[in-house]
Amino acid sequence: MSTTVVEAAGGIVYRWRDDAEILGRGDSDADLALEHLELCVVHRPKYNDWSWPKGKLENNESHRHAAVREIGEETGLAVALGAYLGEIEYPLEDEGKAKMHRIDPRKPRKHVCYWIASLIDSETAMKRRYAFGPINTDPNEVDNVEWLSPADARHKLTHPLDRGILDEFVRKVRDGILHSKMFLLIRHGKAESRKFWGGTDADRPLTPLGSAAAFALTREIACFGINRLVTSPWRRCIGTIQTFAWQTGLPVNLADDLTEDAFADHPDSAWDCIHHEMEITLRTGQTTAVCMHRPVIGGVFNHMRELCTRKSLAKKLPAKTPYMATGHAVVFNIIDSENGPQIIDIQKVSPIVY
Repeated sequence: MSTTVVEAAGGIVYRWRDDAEILGRGDSDADLALEHLELCVVHRPKYNDWSWPKGKLENNESHRHAAVREIGEETGLAVALGAYLGEIEYPLEDEGKAKMHRIDPRKPRKHVCYWIASLIDSETAMKRRYAFGPINTDPNEVDNVEWLSPADARHKLTHPLDRGILDEFVRKVRDGILHSKMFLLIRHGKAESRKFWGGTDADRPLTPLGSAAAFALTREIACFGINRLVTSPWRRCIGTIQTFAWQTGLPVNLADDLTEDAFADHPDSAWDCIHHEMEITLRTGQTTAVCMHRPVIGGVFNHMRELCTRKSLAKKLPAKTPYMATGHAVVFNIIDSENGPQIIDIQKVSPIVY
């Protein structure tokens, strides 16, 4: 028997108290970091409850896009998403209540996805506004916003399920997630068939469907506060990334080592290029997105699996072609280590084409 499921999304927004930024991976460093963190909680007058900022998905909207939009609308904060935290589900009739009943599959329920979210500066927020879309604050949803320590937030939160999301946040902080930077790999949108294209492979363009997916992907990758773009110079890759570049005003850096021909001749050069871009990301703090081709992605994934701190992460990177669908992205949380970049979290991003 089918029933109504209300989809929603939100996040735990954090900031450093007194502008202190303490980043570490050891238990003692993590404890110190947690002592200097403040988390954003909101009060909803309709339910008289305290919770994480969140809200319902609009039509044709992804959970991640809704998370950024709803946080902005409820708090007025411009944020970028980090690692995915998890999901909760509860009976819709229990909205706003401290105690919740078991889910009855015959009754309406609410399903909420959560991310870690960090504040972005006004310049980054301004650059992404056309790619992301409008964020309009709603004073009726929330009447109070407070920044609390994780311990105080735990006492303030009304719902036990929200405290479970806080537990996952704390676990990720202990794993060093706040020490990480965001790095995205994008596979270009669907291109015209080699069989029917009369020009060179380098000039093969996106199909109309591929262009639609590339355009739709801009709304998704805008959630991560990207401020550096790199791509293979071949037409289908440039065509995938150029809409985001135009919408944000970001320059596009061309990397010849990421073409299919260059990869066929010198496979290690592509990995050297990606590894260098990861080092730039860690050194500058810039969130980087790189667009490239299917065979190149396969070669790069072979190396990236070795950088994963857990086997479960490495398994998220397919070892067989096509590695990832056209017009899709993979987002990595990377950290610096004695042995160079390491990957501590991975999430996949799909466009919504309608």
